[in-house]
Amino acid sequence: MFVSTTPRRPYFPAHGDDGYRVEHYDLSLDYRVPANRLDGIARLSAVAPGPLDGLALDLGAFRVGGVLVNGEAVRFTHRGGRLHLAPGRLAAGPFTVEVRYSGSPRPVSSHWGGLGWEQLTDGVIVASQPIGAPSWFPCNDRPDDKAGYRISVTTASPYTVIANGELVSRRQAASTTTWVYEQAEPMASYLASVQIGRYRQADLGPGTRVAFPARLASRVRHDFERQDRMMEVFSERFGPYPFGSYTAVVVDDELEIPVEAQGMSIFGVNHVDGRRGQERLVAHELAHQWFGNSLTAAGWCDIWLHEGFAAYAEWIWSEVSGGATADDLAVRWHRRLAALPQDFVLADPGAPRLFDDRVYKRGALTLHALRRAMGDAPFFALLREWTAGHRHGSVTTGQFTDLVARRTAGPLEGLLSGWLYGSRLPALP
Repeated sequence: MFVSTTPRRPYFPAHGDDGYRVEHYDLSLDYRVPANRLDGIARLSAVAPGPLDGLALDLGAFRVGGVLVNGEAVRFTHRGGRLHLAPGRLAAGPFTVEVRYSGSPRPVSSHWGGLGWEQLTDGVIVASQPIGAPSWFPCNDRPDDKAGYRISVTTASPYTVIANGELVSRRQAASTTTWVYEQAEPMASYLASVQIGRYRQADLGPGTRVAFPARLASRVRHDFERQDRMMEVFSERFGPYPFGSYTAVVVDDELEIPVEAQGMSIFGVNHVDGRRGQERLVAHELAHQWFGNSLTAAGWCDIWLHEGFAAYAEWIWSEVSGGATADDLAVRWHRRLAALPQDFVLADPGAPRLFDDRVYKRGALTLHALRRAMGDAPFFALLREWTAGHRHGSVTTGQFTDLVARRTAGPLEGLLSGWLYGSRLPALP
């Protein structure tokens, strides 16, 4: 039975429908790069825990050519980013939806600017966190509704297409090529991604690779050379890598920040300098494969379970690779945060502060305080138990604190309470 894990106060109440769960998306896309024209067919396999009189999908400003539910045409309305379907009364259990749509994809407006499908100088980037997925396909856009995916993209043959999962086929016909990827492990809609560009690819180790513009080859190879070693370190600290492969993509445009997708991370040309000047970001995005992609917050109020853990992975990599120790970095960042306003709660920062740097660094400090209190061996054993117990699932702060309480017989409950639920920054243990 489907049990909703949406928090009582969702940050984005206009997104998602808790009346059903999607089990699989099959996306067939035809995209023309210069015209920014997308023609799509989305087939969703879903299940309803109870009877439905209607349902809604999230979809941006496309023209919808038709909708089928269980193979039959149904009435629909499409406005304000919501596609409302009226299939009559649907019985509890599995059902299918097919949506045909077309138009020029454009990012979803948000507090942080445009999110989702965005044109590059010569290609496309998709960076959807947290609500940008409807910019390119109809979906149940909530982080706790994770599904399998098949993504097929047809575009001009000079371009390479990189999407989530494993490349299962590539077929060329005349001037176009169709790339088909399959993502077997469950994935939240905001993590689904397509990258289109003129890329070369290089292997960095077993199951790890990097894609990049040819002119950046030497810089990229140097800056990502230690990614395979990072994979070894994080697999030891966090447990086995949760997916079949991992690809870093470097686009030929500047990006404000790198972005993670499931099995993939995307960097801008400004993040490679040939001197590993941004290597902490390489570590951060890789760590999201465990924290954010395999273990996905059930609601956005628990964003620290993504960003705090990934920020702490930066500190772990620093001490392993000969940089500052986690202790040194914790003291440095504690001093900086202590000088900033103490006006938010880590376990519920509010939607406008989702990506506030204080969420990242206070989250990392919370983990370091826990590590200091527990000791290294028990702490990293706890992280491995956390990732193994919720692999490919949805997680909450309460589940993490419950695990800590069980593994420490409760003495650290007060420590975590102050870091997670108090607004004032606690002292480091």
